Amino acid sequence: MNPLLSRLQPYPFERLRQLHADITPNPAYSPISLGIGEPRHATPQLVKEALSASLAGLASYPGTLGTPLLRQTMSDWMARRYGGLKVDPATQILPVNGSREALFALTQTVIDASQPGATVICPNPFYQIYEGAALLAGAQTWFAPSVPARNFGIDWAAVPEAVWAKTQLVFVCSPGNPTGAVMSLAEWELLFKLSDQYGFVIASDECYSEIYFRDEAPLGGLQAAAQLGRMDFKNLISLTSLSKRSNVPGLRSGFVAGDAAIIKSFLLYRTYHGSAMSPVVQAASIAAWNDEQHVVDNRAMYREKFAQVTPLLAGVMDVALPDAGFYLWAAIPEIFKGSDTNFSRELLGFYNVVVLPGSYLARDGQGHNPGAGRIRMALVAETAECVEAAQRIVQFIQSKAH
Repeated sequence: MNPLLSRLQPYPFERLRQLHADITPNPAYSPISLGIGEPRHATPQLVKEALSASLAGLASYPGTLGTPLLRQTMSDWMARRYGGLKVDPATQILPVNGSREALFALTQTVIDASQPGATVICPNPFYQIYEGAALLAGAQTWFAPSVPARNFGIDWAAVPEAVWAKTQLVFVCSPGNPTGAVMSLAEWELLFKLSDQYGFVIASDECYSEIYFRDEAPLGGLQAAAQLGRMDFKNLISLTSLSKRSNVPGLRSGFVAGDAAIIKSFLLYRTYHGSAMSPVVQAASIAAWNDEQHVVDNRAMYREKFAQVTPLLAGVMDVALPDAGFYLWAAIPEIFKGSDTNFSRELLGFYNVVVLPGSYLARDGQGHNPGAGRIRMALVAETAECVEAAQRIVQFIQSKAH
């Protein structure tokens, strides 16, 4: 067996299952899970209709590059979304079967494990695929310091020169999972300068970009590059997905865009990897990327939900409306002595609500796990269920306080 498999850590949801294995939830309450970030709003009818209308595509092998129409549709969407951004559909875009698969495969394409100390920098807290992809590519991971006062944004200036010198790939997630933080243009400018100096690739995970709470949509990586005059998107790949935008996690559809030289190598890898998107999924994806009204409606539902839930929880714990995404990243009260795992266990036992311990989404870095003492709540269910969960959490905390 591949010896690198032994380097993988248990997935957060497996750890959560084990954490709750001996807990009997209070049967007086119906179960509510805020643990997994799986979109649960209705799938748009136009996507379903496009799927059913294109079943003839099942009779054909798909090409890894996708159809010209699909790539043009993705390019057109980027232009609309990012203020006229120009991305060449022939050389700078590649469809992928969801961003998770692409994050993993891109890492295998980029990393040269023959170089001593090949390093991948990850945010902390982070999405665990970043770590697994790096380890299975034969690289080592380095978790960048985060700044709680800046909504756990990465302190790029605190990364030692010796680490940068061995870095081949940097993962960023903007809007962030679990914090909802969005990178500013100044942060992008610093990261681009570091990339030019040390030669590493930037993988910008932007799967939460269409769920936001401010008037201005989150800045994208390619958009930031264009604003800074980097029209060739050197060493930059952005990854996006329909899963959250269009409530189709089961469709497994997204795309990567950016540096044409990296896209060319990534296409070669994927051709051998067998990662072509089904013609049926391509047709449904075209329908989804071409329609914006369902995205606006989806965003409105999240805004209403967060507007009701956040003030309830803010009365008993340190939590605030994020910039974007569908998570609340909350610090548990001092009475729990920083144990996010005990908080999760007791909340399930007494009130039948599942939340994810923040320490499961981070690693010890610089002697500290930045997720410790926090929980992540995925507000993906309908508004009434999320409000009910928030009310139970308030009751739980108040009962412990007295």
